[in-house]
Amino acid sequence: MTVKRLTLDFFRSYSHLEAEFDPRVNLIYGDNAQGKTNLLESIAYLSAARSHRARYDREMIMLGVDSAFLRGEALSRGREFSLEAKLFRGRGRQLYANGVRLKTAGELAGILNTVLFCPEDLSLIRAGGAERRKFLDGAICQLRPRYAQALGEYGRLYEHKTRILRDWPENPSLLQTLDDFSLRMAQMGALLIHYRAHFIKRLQRHTRAIHSDFSGGREELELGYETVSTVTDPLAQPKELLPQLLKHQETHRQAELDARQCLSGPHKDDLSVVIAGKNAKTYASQGQTRTAALSLKLAQREIFQEETGEWPVLLLDDVLSELDPRRQAFVLNRIRGGQVFITCCEEEKLEGLEGGRAFHIQDGRLV
Repeated sequence: MTVKRLTLDFFRSYSHLEAEFDPRVNLIYGDNAQGKTNLLESIAYLSAARSHRARYDREMIMLGVDSAFLRGEALSRGREFSLEAKLFRGRGRQLYANGVRLKTAGELAGILNTVLFCPEDLSLIRAGGAERRKFLDGAICQLRPRYAQALGEYGRLYEHKTRILRDWPENPSLLQTLDDFSLRMAQMGALLIHYRAHFIKRLQRHTRAIHSDFSGGREELELGYETVSTVTDPLAQPKELLPQLLKHQETHRQAELDARQCLSGPHKDDLSVVIAGKNAKTYASQGQTRTAALSLKLAQREIFQEETGEWPVLLLDDVLSELDPRRQAFVLNRIRGGQVFITCCEEEKLEGLEGGRAFHIQDGRLV
């Protein structure tokens, strides 16, 4: 998979950008706050219609204008694709693939897979569970359209149920719809748990091997899936998981009413990381947590290649400068093959990544 061309209008700091990229290495350099990260964000957005930095699409529209436009021309599975996104203030976005408007972001799955690695990811192990769920969701959405659709629907149901629980003391009639929202959340939640469990199983196999290589076989890394307590086997089919989720909802119904919060469901899931038998979040050194985070991201890349037969586009956003020479060399050695975008402050030659093109970004422009 490769991104051949990119066009941006009023996206973040770019009033207009047109660029053609190398199928191998693309080095994006320039001073801080010039737009390097924005460029990588636009590619990632065309991949899955999700941003790692913005909660709302309007945040990516340049100040003072009402809309933004993104177009990427990509080569995937031996075919050429034109991907477009139109972002608006005050109304929903529009997504297109080869001129056909898409009904959901899930339809983008598998067209242009990307793996984004930014400095914040180095703290993935010690961050809260929300960051690890975000990592899982971002990866699975690119592989499974049904998961992306279920995740979006679960989020909408969660917001509705949260409003009911928040407002019911002032408006008791809202409780008439509570059970319906709970049932639909359980149905979508069963799908999320099923897909997450199977992805983590694959992630465990790849991450363990990568981490073992890096540590010279001295440390063993294990992953675990922490989900709703009544779930006995997360790998089971969704129809088997549904009654277990409903049981958890029923036992927590009064607690939810009292707390006026949604307390039951996979929105509280977590990915546990254990290194040498100890919980990494609590006991791992900074070096160990960084190695584990690197292993997770590189494992994600290898799963995508295993799934599609093509390497995903790798987006390294100023992450190499955060690594010591040993870890930097390890990353560069593992990413040979496939298209890579690397941002940094100065044009530099990276050993092991030969050829490619360099782009100087200044004030949202190529210079």
